Order: sequence, then structure tokens, then C-alpha cells
Amino acid sequence: MADRGVRVASGIAVGVVVIGVAEIVSVLISPDSTPLQAVGGWIIDHTPTGFREWIIGLVGTDDKLLLFICMGVVAFLLSALAGAVERARRPIGSALFAVFGVLSTIAALTRPESTWTWAFPSILGVIAGILLLRSLIERADRSSDVTEFAVERRQLLRGIAIAIVVGGGVGLVGRVIGLRSRSVANERAEVTLPPPATPATPVPAGADLRIPGLSSYLTPNSDFYRIDTELTVPQVSKDDWSLRIHGMVDREIHLKYGDLAARPALERLVTLTCVSNPVGGDLVGNASWLGYRLDDLLKEAGPHPDADMVLSRSVDGFTAGSPLAVLLDGRDAMLAVGMNGQPLPTEHGYPARLVVPGLYGYVSATKWVTELEVTRFDRAQSYWTERGWSPQGPIKTECRIDTPRAHGTYPAGSKLTIAGVAWAQHRGINAVEVRIDQGEWQPARLAAEPSIDTWRQWAFDWEATGSGVHTVWVRATDGAGVVQTADVADVVPDGASGYPSLTVRVS
Repeated sequence: MADRGVRVASGIAVGVVVIGVAEIVSVLISPDSTPLQAVGGWIIDHTPTGFREWIIGLVGTDDKLLLFICMGVVAFLLSALAGAVERARRPIGSALFAVFGVLSTIAALTRPESTWTWAFPSILGVIAGILLLRSLIERADRSSDVTEFAVERRQLLRGIAIAIVVGGGVGLVGRVIGLRSRSVANERAEVTLPPPATPATPVPAGADLRIPGLSSYLTPNSDFYRIDTELTVPQVSKDDWSLRIHGMVDREIHLKYGDLAARPALERLVTLTCVSNPVGGDLVGNASWLGYRLDDLLKEAGPHPDADMVLSRSVDGFTAGSPLAVLLDGRDAMLAVGMNGQPLPTEHGYPARLVVPGLYGYVSATKWVTELEVTRFDRAQSYWTERGWSPQGPIKTECRIDTPRAHGTYPAGSKLTIAGVAWAQHRGINAVEVRIDQGEWQPARLAAEPSIDTWRQWAFDWEATGSGVHTVWVRATDGAGVVQTADVADVVPDGASGYPSLTVRVS
């Protein structure tokens, strides 16, 4: 009987081959049809809200990378287990791979964008894996009965190593070919954005205090946060893209990307905020967006008087429910096609997405948007409201401390500049105040405010006195005169609240 090490190695080799075959088969179907992609998407959709927010709070926007790593570790361990328990006459390991094949096939077929062909990568990968496992285990059992066991064992291990290398290589080639074949990077690079009929307000020099450690007024595209439900970025060609406006409307509208050129474009400065952003967190960014007014598009469709919600749908099946009244109240809600003077980056929704000032992204900022369904909140639920989040999602007044660094040590008498950003989109920021320990609230100086739809920089100069640990607190007041609440709340169900703070040591 083969030793356990050989069996474990056989199982690992088979696991690599299963994934490799699935990846190469997916080239003919979709990169998202592979077992890891399908299972990963299913995990994202069914992860409990509290656990998901804990993970985001722990690793931020690296949550998808962490999921891939965890899936890889689990796949490695299950493959090793399958090899360890496999026997020539008791194919328990093969049964484990078969169960994995069934589950990954179900996961693939239940993805929103799937077709029946999405079953093939998992099925063919598992069939190839089971055949290989049976062959390796039978050979391993035979090798243990011959006189020259050591020679046979080395040959078997060499075969296992070859299977791992070939399987991994095939899988890598399949993944690269699949991603390149559907990449829209070259297409995007050739897109020329239309000139805005109504340009954004020029950003005055006073809007950016240019303090070391303080976030710049405009967030570069490469630094803008990304939170969505996709393991890999959808690749949507502008030639295939269309927008359908339907539901409770007088007339259904269908738009192709080329149709947008006949419409006047607008450019606006808008800060986006994720509802998962903790107090003082970095899931917020400010950009210049180019697009087309949503209220014009919706009015052309003619919403029914009793409609109160627009359910936007992404190419990947994600949905967000926005209050219809908000989209029609005159704010610069738009179907965006440009970001900071460039076509939308693919990870931020190329070729088109929604941008709505004053609403958290989970109820408004649909990327790769393909549908706007005019409906009612009592008739439809969006992706996150089905998972316990609030249906409305207005952004709360918040602020953040960017500098100095937390837990730093500074000599007594040194002058520290405490600085950060504050936001209350579509209400603006009227004041920011800073408190040291339990002292009085003192006004910070504010940068210029080009738009009430963006964040506003602030700074406060403090002479560090009194040895020991000091706590710095900050609060903001919005354009309506409402002071940021001190009540501490978690991100679920409608955004975090409370005062951001940091501690420093004076010596």
C-alpha cells in the first residue's frame, strides 16, 4: 500500500490539474465560469453582513485578495485530504472531488450572468482530476509491492511533480488568455471623451492646503477606493454596452454608447463614500466626473406619479435602489463616462456608471450599469437591502484626521498641524472643530469649497504642551448648520457615526 505522503502529493497534483483544466476550458466560455471564480462569487453573495464588514474593517479593499488566498488554501487542503483517503477499491477521494464538482457547477450556473455552458469548466476539470487520481493511486499501490520500491517511488513522485507543473502552467495560460481576450484596456485607451457643455467649477488654489500627510483635494484614479461584489473586474466593451430605462414609465428607452454623443455632457466635482467606511476610514474619495444628467434621462422616460425608486442594475447582476425624488431634485446625479479627465477606469465602471451626490454608494453608485428600472421600494429590493441594509442611504456628516500619525511621540512645545477632510455631500461643510482631551472645541481653518458635493480640507495648529498621552477629537458641521453626531454607530445598516480621534504622546 502506498505511503501517505505519496497519496497526499497525488491529491495536491490532482487539485492543480482540476483548476488548470477548468481554466483552459473557460477560455471558450468565460473567465468567470471557473470553479474558484464561481465559488468565490457565491461566497461573496452569501457572506453574513457582520462578518463581511469585519473583514473589510480588517483588510480594507484587499478583501477580495484575502478571499482568493483563503480559497486557495482550502482547495490545497481538500485536495491533500482527497489524496490521503483515496484507495483503489474505495474511491473516497474521487467522491470528494465529485462533490466539489457538483457544488462548483451549481455555483457557476447560479451566477447572474451565467449560461448553461458555464457548467463545463467544473465538470471537465473534475472528470480529468478523478481519472488522474485513480491512475496515480493505482500506480502508487502497485509500486509498493515491487522489489525496487525506491526507484518506482521516485518515478511516481516525478510524475506527480510533472502533473503539478503542467496543470499549473495550463491553468495560468488559460487565465491569462481568458483575461486578455476580453480585456477592454486597448479600447478604453482610444476613447475620446466629449467636451462638457457645462464644465465643473475650477478648483481654486485654496481648495488644497497641500499639508504633508493630508489627502489631496482630488483623489487620483489609482488611489480611489474600490468596493464592489466582483472578484475580477468586469470587462464591458462600449460597443456592446447599452442602457435600458423601463418599469413604471410612459415610454421605455434604450441607449447605446454612441447615442450619448448627441447629448450635452456635464462635468462635476463629487465625493463618493462607501457605507462600509468606519469613522475616520479611507473608503471615500473625491474626483471630477464627466457624464450625462440622470434627471434628463428619467424625465424622457416619463416616470409614473406613484413610482418612488430607481433600481439600477449592473452587468454582473448587482442592483442598487435610489430614491427617485433624489435623482429628480436638481442635484448633479449623472450617468458618468469619465473620471478625472480620463475614460472611466475599468475597475470604476467603464464604460458607464452612476454618480449621485449625497447618497452612499450601495444605493446609488452602480458600476457597469445596464438598466434603470423605475419602480417602488415596496415592490423591489436591491442587493444590499436584501442583506439587511437601509433602503435609503443618505450620507452622514463625517470627517477624518489624516495627519499627524496616530500614536506618534512629539517633544513638548512643538507645533503640530492637525489636518484632514470633512464631507456632507450635497449639504457642504460650514465648520470643523478640534478638541484636545476634554478641553473646549476650537475652530479649525477651512480650505476653499468649490462644491457642496465634495469633501473639504481643514487644518488646526496646536502647540503640544503637557507631557503624556493626549487625545485629539474632531467634529464637522454641515451646510445646514447641523453638527456631526457624537452617537457611535456601526456601519450597518446605514453608515457609521461618531467623532474620529487619535492619540499622541508629548514628552
